Amino acid sequence: MVSSRLVQAALVVLAVLALGASAAAQSAPSSSARAFGIRVLLPDGTVAASAPVLAPPRKSATVEAWSYGEGAVVSGWTSTAARAGAGAERSNANGSSSVRSVSLFGGEITVDGVFMRASARASGTEAAGDLSASSLSNLVVLGEPVRAAQNGRVTLGDWGYAVTLEKAVVRKQGSLRGYRGFVTGLHVVLTADHGGLPAGTEIMVGYAEAAASAPRPRPAPPPPPPSTPSPPSNEPVPPSTPQVPPSVKPPPPDVKPKLTAAGYVFPVYGPASTSDSFGAPRTTTWHHGVDIFAPLGAPLLAVADGTLFRVGWNDVGGNRLWLRDGAGNEFYYAHLSAFSPLAQEGAQVKAGDVIGFVGTSGDAAGTPPHLHFEIHPRELLWMGYDGAIDPYPYLAAWLRLDDLAFGDWDPGPGPAPKVGAVLLQADDISSLSGLGDGALSSFLIVPTLFGEAGPGPVIVNAEPGFGA
Repeated sequence: MVSSRLVQAALVVLAVLALGASAAAQSAPSSSARAFGIRVLLPDGTVAASAPVLAPPRKSATVEAWSYGEGAVVSGWTSTAARAGAGAERSNANGSSSVRSVSLFGGEITVDGVFMRASARASGTEAAGDLSASSLSNLVVLGEPVRAAQNGRVTLGDWGYAVTLEKAVVRKQGSLRGYRGFVTGLHVVLTADHGGLPAGTEIMVGYAEAAASAPRPRPAPPPPPPSTPSPPSNEPVPPSTPQVPPSVKPPPPDVKPKLTAAGYVFPVYGPASTSDSFGAPRTTTWHHGVDIFAPLGAPLLAVADGTLFRVGWNDVGGNRLWLRDGAGNEFYYAHLSAFSPLAQEGAQVKAGDVIGFVGTSGDAAGTPPHLHFEIHPRELLWMGYDGAIDPYPYLAAWLRLDDLAFGDWDPGPGPAPKVGAVLLQADDISSLSGLGDGALSSFLIVPTLFGEAGPGPVIVNAEPGFGA
């Protein structure tokens, strides 16, 4: 069984990585390394250690004939080193500890050599490390030679136990790729008073640790389409293709929309036009919303007080986001040319706040600038992406500053599928690049702790034999 302190150390690392996840995408690569020769930890928290080193900065140390306790209860010759470095896109670290001629409790435990090595490296594409170059040479416990197994446990009479080659790894996946590995050559835990040391004392002989992390690169924008599709005959062709604004830009200061009595607002500020194209054929089988045409860069407004989610890019919707109001209804905005600074995952917004700008991103490239807008009432969310209603009556009402209840829609006849024709409960159809077999099968994969679903899980992996 691995000592409680090792588990606590892993949990501390977990907390640090989890707290840093929100800023990971903006942070630079980083690394660190640590090592010491022998460390004695008493139950009252008193610590004594030989040749402790920490990087950065790069450090090394050598201590000859180090001992602790009356009559040299613990003794050995130690040499340690730690090195860490980071560049613009990657980082690496190395820690090492060598301890020779180790003797504990007057020779009850002896080791000729303890050699610990830990390395770590990280870039935007991977995070990995190596603890395999660690070994114990000629370990003898209570007069008997002992083979040093990885995370192996050795009973020490009725006064304690020891763990050999104690290893653990902490990994972070998601927006930040990180690796931290640590290894201890011999970890002795006293369960009763022994050799002048109290119960609860821990002795670690040979320790090395290395950690590295780096943010994942942003995905490259999709290549331009091979040819510019012709827009529908009822949509004017712009005289030229304007330059696409940056992905984030500040809103104009004079946006002051009027709200309905219930606090809803039309999603596009300024001149705009739309028609009822709900249910028309599309690459996603049928049109789940309507297109609102407006000048490129026209401000897009939050239609209600609520929470933003799924803020980002995908191949169909381009720059897109979702808004969930206080009643649980959801609104989808797609083909944005840019986001406003308010458009962040989990952001709380007010009706009328500028959250983005009209554009032609995603599969709208080559069409006049417009907002693709959808309404998904709370009562139909169980249907996944197909739980949409015609937004046109609501948009018309909001322009008149009237309110309609979202439960008052009329399903009626039309191309929208009825119950039993749901697209695999997809929450965001625009995350698919088409509806081929590969795209559909992705919904059949159940996310696990080791996957990339969600904000990016922190994973603690023990090396084989961990906890044996």
